[in-house]
Amino acid sequence: MKKILLSSTLCAVMAFGADVLPVEKRTFAQSKFIPDISLIMDMSYVDRSKKDHELEHLEVPGVAHGLLGSHSHDDHDHATYNASNGFNLNYAELVLSSSVDPFFTMDGVFHFSENGVEIEELYFTTTALGYGTRVKGGKFNSNFGYLNEQHHHYWDFTDMPLVYESFLGMHGINEKGAQFQWTAPTSTYLMLGAEVLQGENEQMFGNGEIDLTAIGGTEIEAADAPSLFIAYAKASFDIGDTTILGGLSYAQGKSRIDHMKDANAHAFSADSKIYGADLVIKHYFDSYSSLKWQSEWLMRDMDGKMYNAAKPNGVNLTKEQAGLYSQLIYAYDQNWKVGARYDTIYQNDVKTAGTNQNMPTNMDKYSAMIEYSTSEFARFRLQYDRNNALYNDNDVRQKIDTLTFQVNISIGAHGAHSF
Repeated sequence: MKKILLSSTLCAVMAFGADVLPVEKRTFAQSKFIPDISLIMDMSYVDRSKKDHELEHLEVPGVAHGLLGSHSHDDHDHATYNASNGFNLNYAELVLSSSVDPFFTMDGVFHFSENGVEIEELYFTTTALGYGTRVKGGKFNSNFGYLNEQHHHYWDFTDMPLVYESFLGMHGINEKGAQFQWTAPTSTYLMLGAEVLQGENEQMFGNGEIDLTAIGGTEIEAADAPSLFIAYAKASFDIGDTTILGGLSYAQGKSRIDHMKDANAHAFSADSKIYGADLVIKHYFDSYSSLKWQSEWLMRDMDGKMYNAAKPNGVNLTKEQAGLYSQLIYAYDQNWKVGARYDTIYQNDVKTAGTNQNMPTNMDKYSAMIEYSTSEFARFRLQYDRNNALYNDNDVRQKIDTLTFQVNISIGAHGAHSF
C-alpha cells in the first residue's frame, strides 16, 4: 500500500509540479546555497629614503624594472603594493567559496583597488575523482614553488621576495588553465602535479604578437596558446614536533615581452625555462609558539632575440639568472611574531650576440619585521628593508631604506591556508 501511495505522489508531482507537496517541503532553503564570504582590507604607511619620482626608472639590471612605485605598461598604470610614500590602500579582497554539489567546489577571489577591479582567481576543483587525484580549472595561482600559491595577506612580509618579483612579477604565476594533482596513498605526504596554462605572465612569459613597426621592424608572431607548462613534486614528513616540507618545480614556456611603448622601445622573444627548489622547516614549541625557516631558490634560462631601434630585426640574447631568499619567523605566542629575511640575485649572465654584458651580480636586500595580531582577523606589522638591488639610469647602485607599517583586517568566513 505504501508503494502505491508513493507512486501516486510522485505522479502528482510530475504532473502538477511541487505545489502539491506540503509547505515545509516546498520551502527553498536559501541559506544552504549562500557561499562563504570574506572581505580583506590591506593598507600601509610607507616612508622611503627616496622620493616617489626617483623610483620610476630604477631597475634590477638585465632582470626587471618597475619593482617599486607605479609604472605604465600596455596602456595601463600598474602600482606595486606599498607603492607610494605616505598612505597606500593596497587592495580590498573579496573571496567567495562554496561547494557546488558532491563533485565540485568553486572559489572566487576578486581584487578591488583605486584603479579598478581584477579577477585574481576564479576556479572549480573536483572533490570525488578518487585515487588521490584532483583537477582544478579556471584562473588560479600556480602551485609552482612554495610562495606562489599564497595570497599577499598570508605572506610573512609586506612584499614579495626579490627573486620572485624580479623573475615572475608581483602576482607570480597567476594564469588561466588546468591543473592535475595526485597525492600518493602513503603514510608521509607526497604530491605530484602538472599544469597547462595560457602563458601570459607579464614579467617572464607571454604569447601575444608584438608590433615592431615603431622601430623599423615588422612583427613578432604570437606563440600558440596554451604556452606554459609546469610540473612539480612536493613531499612532507614529521620528526617529533617538527614538520619538514620540500619541493622541486619546473616551468617551460614562450616569452613575448613587449616594451614598445616605453621611452626606450624594445621587445624580447624567447624560449624560457625556470627551475625552483623550496624547503620549509617548522618546529612547534606549543599550540601557538613556533619557529619557521623558509627558503626558495629560482633559476631561469631564456634564449631568444632582443629587438630595439638599433636592431629592428633582432639580435641573439640569452639570460641565465639565479637567486634565492631565506627567512626565519619566530611566533612568540598567539599575538606576536618577529622575522628576518635575506634576498639575493647572485647570478646575472646576460649575453648579446654571444658577448657577455657584464651585468651586476650579488644584488641583495635585507628585511626585518615585527607583527602583532589582535586575533586571526586583524594584523599590524612594522617592517624595515634595506634594498641594494636597484640601479638608476646611470648604472649606479642605489641603497634604499624603507619603513612600512601594514594593516591587514578581514571579516567573514575565510578558508584555512595551506601549511
